[in-house]
Amino acid sequence: MLIARLIAETETCETRLDALVAALAEAGVQVTAAALPEGSAGPEGDAGVLELQMDGYDAAAVLAAIDHTFAPPAMLVAQGGIAVPRLFVSDMDSTMIGQECIDELADYAGIKSQIAAITERAMQGELDFEAALRERVALLAGLEEGAIHACLAERITASPGAKTLVATLAALGARTVLVTGGFHHFADPVAEMLGFHRVVGNRLAVEGGKLTGGLVGPITDSAVKAAVLREELAGLGEEALSLATGDGANDIPMIEAATYGFAYRAKPKARAAANGRVDAADLTAVLTLLGVPQADWRVN
Repeated sequence: MLIARLIAETETCETRLDALVAALAEAGVQVTAAALPEGSAGPEGDAGVLELQMDGYDAAAVLAAIDHTFAPPAMLVAQGGIAVPRLFVSDMDSTMIGQECIDELADYAGIKSQIAAITERAMQGELDFEAALRERVALLAGLEEGAIHACLAERITASPGAKTLVATLAALGARTVLVTGGFHHFADPVAEMLGFHRVVGNRLAVEGGKLTGGLVGPITDSAVKAAVLREELAGLGEEALSLATGDGANDIPMIEAATYGFAYRAKPKARAAANGRVDAADLTAVLTLLGVPQADWRVN
């Protein structure tokens, strides 16, 4: 059985639901129940969570049909019931924070456009991640380490809803891990700000107070991100549910490995790989789709 939840405008819900049921029937998926659960209305009272139960296993077809008929700000399709996960693993740049740290840091070296172009291609899955990372870091050779502290203070901000998402999941007993293809110089303070339990990332090499243009230690790439999720799950038990959020190609294996893999305002390849999508809402939409009542949210 498939369960789908989507945030929907209640005024147009009935008409669109009829169209969705018809589209799913054409795809061989039978809707067996549909409801707007009591208390599911959003803060403005004009949207709620529509929940569908379906006979079928084609999650991709369900996501495509929901996209076409509702174009909702957020949705989730999962096998079986949906519950609060015991593990939350997330990307950092453009997911938990609203920026790409290396792009913003490059601005202090006067080469933001050059580095941002490489970042974009890597996120789209057009470039090898490690090669693109080393190329960008090499361009930062000679930059004062103090630029990192300035960048953190002046440029880096949490994504809307990120603090509430992390704090609420932690309060409900979830283990929270920030795993990034970015750098510990940024990820450690971001994790402290948001309340993550663990951080995994890359390390910039620094000598004499300046970046050398190199990295220290192994690279945190897409394989490592997925491995961290599996490693953490191993300590929680085989039946533990997991949640992952990300936005770029480097996040795809992690998103696919999670019970609930959410693409947050993501690049097309990452979005296509996810069974949860947040396109226009903030990150608290994840809590809404998981069925966490607003009374239980930890708003900082």
